[in-house]
Amino acid sequence: MITTAPAPIQTAPATPGGRAWRRFRRNKVGVAALVMVVILAIVALVFFVFDRLGIPFPMDPDATNLERKLLPPNPVNWLGTDNLGRDVLSRLLNGAYISLTVGFVAVFVSLFIGVVVGAVAGYFGKWVDNLIMRAVDALMCFPTFFLILTAVALLGPSIFNIIFVIGLVSWTGTARLVRAEFLTLRESSYVQAARALGQRGWKIIFRHILPNAAAPILVTAVLGVPEAILAEAGLSFLGFGVQPPQATWGNIIADGKTYILDAWWLILFPGLAILLAALSFYLTGDALRQAVETRSERQ
Repeated sequence: MITTAPAPIQTAPATPGGRAWRRFRRNKVGVAALVMVVILAIVALVFFVFDRLGIPFPMDPDATNLERKLLPPNPVNWLGTDNLGRDVLSRLLNGAYISLTVGFVAVFVSLFIGVVVGAVAGYFGKWVDNLIMRAVDALMCFPTFFLILTAVALLGPSIFNIIFVIGLVSWTGTARLVRAEFLTLRESSYVQAARALGQRGWKIIFRHILPNAAAPILVTAVLGVPEAILAEAGLSFLGFGVQPPQATWGNIIADGKTYILDAWWLILFPGLAILLAALSFYLTGDALRQAVETRSERQ
């Protein structure tokens, strides 16, 4: 009796996104950082929902109690209280919501401007590219934080102004990255075929080139979030950010610097929150960058 070996099971080839995700999962540090980012996002979302429902979580972050001011961490106030008797944990959770909102929305604004400018410069080239990139180079000559500080000082400190200003002055790096990607991809065979079929420039940009440049843009977005968080914290610490009584990590540290020798928890815990958030996003972005590098495709 002749037996034949069973035919091998045909599996669909892995997509570039699937291969990148497998490489990302092998990076244990990156996975741990991504988990921390998700936890921070969930905490901020929960606080937002509870705040809109009028439910203190875990306490009212603006409620003062001078009889309990400057208490160290205790069973009632897990992270202690500030100089007005407000619960530090509740204010840190409020600050998480503010900081992540500023980070994500400011990066979205920055990404939108940078992608549009970089795509136009990279696809059309010639004098359009020269004109746009000289303007980008001129903007990059100025320190970003001082531009943000000057603009916020002129417009006034508010969360909307901070988001707008951070997004408006932080797009230059994204524009240069997108331009470089478009200069490479515009000569691809599928772009040449789209041109031969008579498709217009904007359709080619958004339908054919931009999806293939999405991976480095995503990495840039992830790495831009901690920069926006740190910028907001710095502005709040200097008094140009979100104004009290609204709590942010920066103004909690600013309020606590007067009591640094007597109430260490007012500096330590918001400082650790800023460090943890920024480090988690940086490590996630770095792991994502390694996963989408084209040279990793050959390994």
